[in-house]
Amino acid sequence: MSDYLNELFNLDGKVAVVVGGTGELCGAMAEGLAGAGVTTVLVGRSQEKAQARIAKIEQAGGKATFETANLADKQSIRDLLARVCEAHGGVDILINGAGANSPTPFLDIPEDEYDRLFDINTKAVFLSCQVFGKYFLEKGQGGSIINVGSMSGVTPLSRVFTYSATKAAVHNLSKNLAREWAPQKIRVNTIVPGFFPAEQNRKVLTEERVGQIMGHTPMKRFGEAKELIGATLLLASDSAGSFITGAEILVDGGYAAMTI
Repeated sequence: MSDYLNELFNLDGKVAVVVGGTGELCGAMAEGLAGAGVTTVLVGRSQEKAQARIAKIEQAGGKATFETANLADKQSIRDLLARVCEAHGGVDILINGAGANSPTPFLDIPEDEYDRLFDINTKAVFLSCQVFGKYFLEKGQGGSIINVGSMSGVTPLSRVFTYSATKAAVHNLSKNLAREWAPQKIRVNTIVPGFFPAEQNRKVLTEERVGQIMGHTPMKRFGEAKELIGATLLLASDSAGSFITGAEILVDGGYAAMTI
């Protein structure tokens, strides 16, 4: 890498907490950060998936660890932050990417499913931003929060009613926090993946729906998880991303640009 690019995207020595880092999309984002010199803390439920991702990161020369937390419980998130600070000396980057989906028809959605999706997709982001945002404010050195949104948070998509509502809330929260914390150099942005096959959406990717997606995506293909890395490094960098906050970075193969 040239000296110019190294200076622009220098992330050496930073520490990132990647909520959802054991999943496919955030796992790839964690790999990208690790490849740029960031110590990545993968937060998830599956130790088996975490160890596989950590092995891949370490094989490439990066550093990663695994933590678990109850993301619907504020004290559990506080404890997570304390453990990370004790182990790594602090945190510079937070990625909120845990997610769940359901294809239940609107009139059949039970309240417990509604509550479960809001707990995973929205409440976890809300509480994590509270805990880590307070930490960034008290530290006084800024920070980068990257929330993972969805095309369904930008424009309504059929068959994923509760998921769409949860992600719309994440988009709105991100913009509000960006405005609130900009004077303290805490940047809050949203990465918006288009259609990427992942664990939480495979159940809704029927043959008919895949055809509809391809017809609305100018690049005529699904995204690959590694294609989220560029946007992640941009938003994580205090130099390259220094004037970017409140933004929605679409990584969607042109989906949002398609009309007729």
